[in-house]
Amino acid sequence: MTRIIHGAATPRSPAPRTIADLDLRRTGIALAAVTAAVSGVSVFVNGYGVGRFDDPTTYTTAKNLVAAAIIGAIVLARRGRAHRGPSGPAPRASSTRERLLLAVIAVIGGSVPFVLFFQGFARVSSSDAAFIHKTLIVWVAVLGTVVLRERLSPPHVVAVAVIVAGYASVAGGVGLPSPGHGELLLLAATLCWSVEVVLSRSLLRHGVPPMTVSAWRMVGGVVLLVGWALARGAAGDLVTLSVAQWGFALLTGTFLTAYVVSWHHALAGAPAIDVTAVLASGAVLTSLLDGGFRGVPIDPFGSVLLLAGGVVVAVAVLGPRRVVVT
Repeated sequence: MTRIIHGAATPRSPAPRTIADLDLRRTGIALAAVTAAVSGVSVFVNGYGVGRFDDPTTYTTAKNLVAAAIIGAIVLARRGRAHRGPSGPAPRASSTRERLLLAVIAVIGGSVPFVLFFQGFARVSSSDAAFIHKTLIVWVAVLGTVVLRERLSPPHVVAVAVIVAGYASVAGGVGLPSPGHGELLLLAATLCWSVEVVLSRSLLRHGVPPMTVSAWRMVGGVVLLVGWALARGAAGDLVTLSVAQWGFALLTGTFLTAYVVSWHHALAGAPAIDVTAVLASGAVLTSLLDGGFRGVPIDPFGSVLLLAGGVVVAVAVLGPRRVVVT
């Protein structure tokens, strides 16, 4: 027997089955909004940071070292408190499959796409980089539906369509010439991150702690980045960085830490499609900052569309409670 509380529901409703599930999803959406704000500022600041380095890969390795150190320190501190505190449930053990997927995340989330992204980022404006990254919603919508079996509800379809239209507007329309080398690198990085999102969501909804995913992504990823620097004979560049360069690495690495931690906690609470749709609004903040500080023209129509895409999903999730009890 099925009854409805806190509002009406139809057989096609994608509503969570309990109030606890709905509250968790709302928390995920709220954290996604925090991630979007961090992303919007971070991409803008990275536009200045990458210009201070001769090699974009050295830059991303330096800032990822900072993020890995912060996240690693947090995880170690938590483990230390757990060992000193009263005995409780034993820590959840990771299976071989989970460890393998976490290692894949370190490769396609914490290392390879960063090299691709910042090589491309050095060739285009920060607004273009932000908007290309926000096409993540398209790839996550496809992969989330196929791999995670997440349902594309009408608000999701509207959000994806609005975000794509917003990107087309800010990019100058759909009839554009072939993208340049920088744009292709950014797109390749975005595709890597879309696969990472789906893998992360799969692990998180099966009980892997968000900080574990964050640690594998950043610590494992930076090990690979440093290994790549050694292989190409560029490890010495990290040692000879100036104080100003390490200052930018510290600043942007701190932003990256906030982004990764809030992002994985958001994915632990809400479906990948929901979280990614809200994240798209971060590009609007980057555009506003670029316009205010760099004089880059702002496309109001496209910006409104990108913001509206996230709002559509947020309103659908944060609206009146609709819970099915069986």
